[in-house]
Amino acid sequence: MPTPPEAVRTSENCGSRLLDGRAIPPPGAPPVVRRVITAANQIDGRPYVWGGGHRSFVSKGYDCSGAVGYALHAGGLLSTTVVSGQLEYWGEAGVGRWITVYANAEHVFMVVAGLRFDTRGDWPGVSGPRWKMGMPDPQTLARFVVRHPAGL
Repeated sequence: MPTPPEAVRTSENCGSRLLDGRAIPPPGAPPVVRRVITAANQIDGRPYVWGGGHRSFVSKGYDCSGAVGYALHAGGLLSTTVVSGQLEYWGEAGVGRWITVYANAEHVFMVVAGLRFDTRGDWPGVSGPRWKMGMPDPQTLARFVVRHPAGL
């Protein structure tokens, strides 16, 4: 659902939607956001592989930071692979208008144009990076540092 005109746009209310598990960017999304979404769509459904995406952005499977890093790199927002704890210091503090990264020393996920890209929260027997609707509960969110790319 698009953001009402009187509301402040954040990465959580930008209006992307899921179609057959793929994220569809909202009209008016900046090109960099579209590139991040396209890249995340390319690895959506790959298996969870601990350390996947760290030696190289290209991997047969991805862990949390490998998946987030892959998508951010495709958007031109990250030049080297990183682990989740490094993303605690990436970008600028706070919630972004289009992209927000939630990071701590053990896990990272991101919200892009209203959808969560995460390797946790799957149903039994499924693992790996996936687009998800909604956010973790507030108690869980409180354990993360919130960052965003400058201007987004």
